[in-house]
Amino acid sequence: MSDANPAHSTKKSSRFAAWGAQHWWMRWVVKPLIVLMGLAVAGAAAIVLIAGIGLSVAYPNLPEVNGLTDYQPKMPLRVYSADQVLIGEFGEEKRQFLPIRQIPKVMRDAVLAIEDARFYKHGGVDYIGVLRAGLANFGESRSQGASTITMQVARNFYLPTEKTFTRKIYEILLAMKIESLLSKDQILELYMNQIYLGQRAYGFAAAADTYFGKPLKDISVAEAAMLAGLPKAPSAYNPIRNPKRATVRQQYIIDRMFENGFITAEQRDAAKAEQLSYRTKAPIPIHAEYAAEAARLLMHEQYGADAYTRGINAYTSINMTEQMAAYKALRKGLLDFDRRQAWRGPEAYIDLPTDARQMDIRIAEALEDHPDSDNIIAAVVIDTDPKRLVATLQSGEQIVLTGDGLKAVGNALTDKAPPKQQIRRGAIIRVMLDKEKGKWQVVQMPEVEGAFVSMDPRTGLIRAMVGGFDFYRNKFNHVTQAWRQPGSSFKPFIYSAALEKGFTPATVVNDAPLFFDAGTTGGQPWEPKNYDGKFEGPMPLRKALAKSKNMISIRILRSIGAKYGQEWITHFGFEADKHPAYLPMALGAGSVTPLQMADAYAVFANGGYRVNPMLVTRVTDTRGHLLAQYRPTPLDESMRTIDARNAFVMSSLLQEVTRSGTAARAQATLKRPDLYGKTGTTNDSMDAWFAGYTAHNVAVVWVGHDQPRKLGDRETGGGLALPIWIDFMGVALRNAPIEEPVPPEGVVNIGGEWFYEEYTSGTGVRELGPDSDGASGHPPAPSSEEEKKGILDLFGGGKPN
Repeated sequence: MSDANPAHSTKKSSRFAAWGAQHWWMRWVVKPLIVLMGLAVAGAAAIVLIAGIGLSVAYPNLPEVNGLTDYQPKMPLRVYSADQVLIGEFGEEKRQFLPIRQIPKVMRDAVLAIEDARFYKHGGVDYIGVLRAGLANFGESRSQGASTITMQVARNFYLPTEKTFTRKIYEILLAMKIESLLSKDQILELYMNQIYLGQRAYGFAAAADTYFGKPLKDISVAEAAMLAGLPKAPSAYNPIRNPKRATVRQQYIIDRMFENGFITAEQRDAAKAEQLSYRTKAPIPIHAEYAAEAARLLMHEQYGADAYTRGINAYTSINMTEQMAAYKALRKGLLDFDRRQAWRGPEAYIDLPTDARQMDIRIAEALEDHPDSDNIIAAVVIDTDPKRLVATLQSGEQIVLTGDGLKAVGNALTDKAPPKQQIRRGAIIRVMLDKEKGKWQVVQMPEVEGAFVSMDPRTGLIRAMVGGFDFYRNKFNHVTQAWRQPGSSFKPFIYSAALEKGFTPATVVNDAPLFFDAGTTGGQPWEPKNYDGKFEGPMPLRKALAKSKNMISIRILRSIGAKYGQEWITHFGFEADKHPAYLPMALGAGSVTPLQMADAYAVFANGGYRVNPMLVTRVTDTRGHLLAQYRPTPLDESMRTIDARNAFVMSSLLQEVTRSGTAARAQATLKRPDLYGKTGTTNDSMDAWFAGYTAHNVAVVWVGHDQPRKLGDRETGGGLALPIWIDFMGVALRNAPIEEPVPPEGVVNIGGEWFYEEYTSGTGVRELGPDSDGASGHPPAPSSEEEKKGILDLFGGGKPN
């Protein structure tokens, strides 16, 4: 039966209407939200599914990161002296690898504050930061960061640098993989040593040295904050090139360090107020470039191209005190020689504008092509008169030269000078400051070259090596690469051979003219001369060597036989084929290098032993692990190459050279008797030598031109090379006690002269008999021009000294 109560029906409808009015939001708000939530869940599930599929495809294709556990950064080859001075660095990347425990906390905190404050809390990916960056990239159509340090390591080692969504996904995946293999400290260590920070500096240790000139352990909060600002954009935040921009970022990083609790409020305020000092100038150069280059060649030969990237440290035997003494002595000697030469003229000429500002720019640009050579500085002349010169340096400083400062230029300031020699406005010249007088003087860059090498005769360790006047101007190492005639500095080895044939220091030989025909010389007729052109008649070998008498050396070699002499010199390390077995060998007509001469004279110095020259003593990798080491071998009889008696008597003869002979200046200047050596000057003075030694140091000096030509009629080994040797020894022997060799068994002293026991004045060769076998003691007939040319062809001349 139907409900006939209209009131009841109306009441029911009213309740439903009221419920609908109160809960309409369920229909229009909640239900749509539920639907949306369902869709979101489904979407998330789909994303997870897609991501899972993507991960399953991408993850196996990720690069292997196991190499990070044995990270080998690209570290340059570094060469050190024996006293731990860095003398050379070779490699594209400047980096000093530091284990994380050696990186100061302030530097780590500064990096974490700006790059990844939650580094030790997250698992390699800061999801909130990544989401924020992703939304920014989608919503604003621009890239944004949020990479963690782990993600940056992944990018720096394995990924391209462009900012794309795909690369970001790979960053995340690689970061997760890295975090599963390495500890947090290992990851941070990689980051802080690998990151590029501008100026060729990789890693914060190299950056501290590059920007502040100090080790990383010594940096302040302010300096650490400045360095921490570099990874974002090394060029934009370079504090030297962009100080304002770099300072703004530094101040922000200091605030971040405070906000993260890394520093106190007091440290923050002090750091913000600190005025930083930057390394704007290159460090004072250490002049051991030739030694460093020689070590580089040895390392490249041993390790190939890896030598420049695996962080090899090569420790040499170079003693920096002696190295600098050798460098200064050689340069001084070559400059002193050049001052005796005629003025050759300015290096170049440039047109100078009248506008002062434009002129300054023009001078600066021009001098870029004329780099300084240590204290020899290029300058542009801006004004002259016959007694005065005004020039501008690269720094913009103007200098005025007068009086003795213009001594080198002769009449080049007058109109009488040839055009190529004249000094006028726009001329590029060289000047040097006389520090004692405080005045500038005009000099020339020497055309002559030289070499200096010293070594310990007991071990072969090279103590100093200077291969030329200026390494950056001429990288040819004359110590090891220049094959030149040794002249009379070679005579001691012929005398040494003669001692084994019965000759003694008292043996008398006639200093009289000689003439040899072609059959005797093996080439052209030969008419040798003494350097001074004089013949002094019979004299003992001691005096003959001291006065460097050529006729006597030739007679000695002819007596003992050129073949025997050629074989004997191999005991000193000389190559027989570079010293043909003809009589000109007695005057040093063969070919040697300065290093070879030092090695040979070491045999006399150490009592008769051959030691091989040694430069590199120890090699380590970047972590200090030993790769190779030289262990000095004590001298023993297995190393003996000549009898101890021979070495002792030869030292006695060579001591006479430095006391009363062609090198008497040595003992007179250094005021000590334990000096031994021999001068050498080849024909026409093309090469000048001095080879000498003490008990613990053998040193050789050579002076000459790269393309052999005459040094000058009055230039000799005693005048050119010996002063260089003396200047060096003045430093090397400072505070060294006098030490003369002890007479060995088998020698006796009779009347103040030393003899072998079996070859005394009564049993040895007392004197050479009358000349024979192609030689005449009487003045020869004049040689023809053709014969004279043949003589010169033998060894470049006929009268070495």
